[in-house]
Amino acid sequence: MTIKNVTVLGTGVLGAQIAFQTAYHGFQVIAYDIGDAQIAKAKQTMDWLAARYLDDLPSAEQTDVANALTNLGYATDLAEAVKNADLVIEAVPEAIEIKRKVYGELAKVAPAKTIFASNSSTLLPSAMAEATGRPAQFTSLHFANEIWTHNIAEIMDHPGTDPKVHAEVVAFARAIGMEPIEVLKEQPGYVLNSLLVPFLRAAAGLFTNGIASPADIDKTWRIATGAPKGPFEIYDIVGLTTAYNISLMSQDDTQLRFAALLKEDYIDKGKLGVATGEGFYKYPRD
Repeated sequence: MTIKNVTVLGTGVLGAQIAFQTAYHGFQVIAYDIGDAQIAKAKQTMDWLAARYLDDLPSAEQTDVANALTNLGYATDLAEAVKNADLVIEAVPEAIEIKRKVYGELAKVAPAKTIFASNSSTLLPSAMAEATGRPAQFTSLHFANEIWTHNIAEIMDHPGTDPKVHAEVVAFARAIGMEPIEVLKEQPGYVLNSLLVPFLRAAAGLFTNGIASPADIDKTWRIATGAPKGPFEIYDIVGLTTAYNISLMSQDDTQLRFAALLKEDYIDKGKLGVATGEGFYKYPRD
């Protein structure tokens, strides 16, 4: 494997986790975002993640998280962020035009060697491949939330991905402590979200149509199935901005009403989920 230097574009819920997990496993990482305010927030998130690793991972030592923080750098200039990158992982908002625009800009400044990978939750890599300017060096690499304990990485190529690039990304996923899941052909939602999204949509419908409260929907699921979390706890982990963007792409009236509800009652009030300390539930921040 030739990947040593990694740049993560976007420091939201998953972007920050990907950057920290990669740095924790010894890679040099640049976390890129569009402004100083976003970078300042990202640094706070990294400190929070360091504490979570110490709490959640029996093998984690203080020196491990300290080394991870040392391996992390930050940038708001895209060319500077990717100048040494062997791999760029894109984790920008889940909107196709934003992603295509980012890839168009990235293609102009990234070294010829650089592999591009999208962490998109729902979009097909073939929908973005041409925008990258290097479709043979482009694939998707999707992570589950709380990746330090939910250790899967789904690798999904488009028809033009070079098999050597696929192999490199699989090896990288394994090197950062993930279990690689090789998706054999393009599928919206990969494996994980093909299972998860219909479940979350069903819960959203129950709430939006006034059938039950988020707390009671979650309680029903946890008690009846033994699952550790209910759907609205999962929404908070995923982030309500991501939930909003995905719901907004639907043609279903209930999903569009759920998107409007999310925006008015949560997003516009700064309640974005675990990352901000409040979403459907409140989360104390140290």
